[in-house]
Amino acid sequence: MSPKIKKRLRLIIPLALAVFFGWYTFSKLPVSTIIPFIKSANYWWIALGVLFGLLSHLSRAYRWKYLLEPMGYQIKLPNSVMAVFITYLANYGIPRSGEVLRAAVLTNYEDVPFEKSFGTIVAERIADLLVMLGIITITLILEFDFIMELLQRAFQPKKLILFGSVGVLILILVFLFINRGQSKFAIKVKTFLKGLMEGMLSIFKMKHKWAFIAHTLFIWGMYVLMFYVTTFALPDLNNVSIGAVLVAFISASFTIAATNGGIFVYPVAVMAAFTVFGIAKDPSFAFGWIMWSSQTIMVIIAGSLSFIYLPIYNRIK
Repeated sequence: MSPKIKKRLRLIIPLALAVFFGWYTFSKLPVSTIIPFIKSANYWWIALGVLFGLLSHLSRAYRWKYLLEPMGYQIKLPNSVMAVFITYLANYGIPRSGEVLRAAVLTNYEDVPFEKSFGTIVAERIADLLVMLGIITITLILEFDFIMELLQRAFQPKKLILFGSVGVLILILVFLFINRGQSKFAIKVKTFLKGLMEGMLSIFKMKHKWAFIAHTLFIWGMYVLMFYVTTFALPDLNNVSIGAVLVAFISASFTIAATNGGIFVYPVAVMAAFTVFGIAKDPSFAFGWIMWSSQTIMVIIAGSLSFIYLPIYNRIK
């Protein structure tokens, strides 16, 4: 498969998935049943959720400098902030394209080599992944009995043990193949994994590593908090448990990573998670749209202004 075709597929597949899930969503739940929830929502809680989302993005922009300082680069905070918002806006068009643009901003306006700035973004993602795994672990602990009950309903315990054993065996075989293999593929995988490990360890070699860790925890704390406080916008969700919120938050987060900013899929993921906990479909679906739309509007406004103001700021600075 040629690189040109691969590039087109990376663009077409996420858009096709978004269209499919959009059709599926609206075919299952009529919009007319959702609109009353959106109209009667308490927009002060929604505004507070947007504020928390904004604070997380600003913290992410400030955190970036901790990874760049050891390499001798002192970037201007406005450039970092605008680069972050451009990242989120671009990802609505082509998933993960924003990371490339973010690194390009520093190359163009701060004279940071592209590969170095992009490498720091990879290191950031590793830190974010670790925190996300921590959130998943906490959720599993809080809702262990409930999740195990769901798994037992869906799968027989013997099958779970069998699948788990087979999965572990496959991982061991893959590890041995990669570790001992000398093929081009094995060498590429080893190089990639080595780079990831170096990126993870570089976080603990930073001069301001504790400030970096604090910002990372703050960012994800704001993510969870913006999701949680927005549930108060709908009276039907006022009694939702923290476990249900975390499960829905995790499900929704995966849709953002897998598609164009979670378009169409985000509300479905939220609804699917909440209904598992016995929450009605209509308010769950409405909340998903409120949550996604409010954060998306904020990103569109801030990202568009960043695109416009970025060259102006760097011309007059």
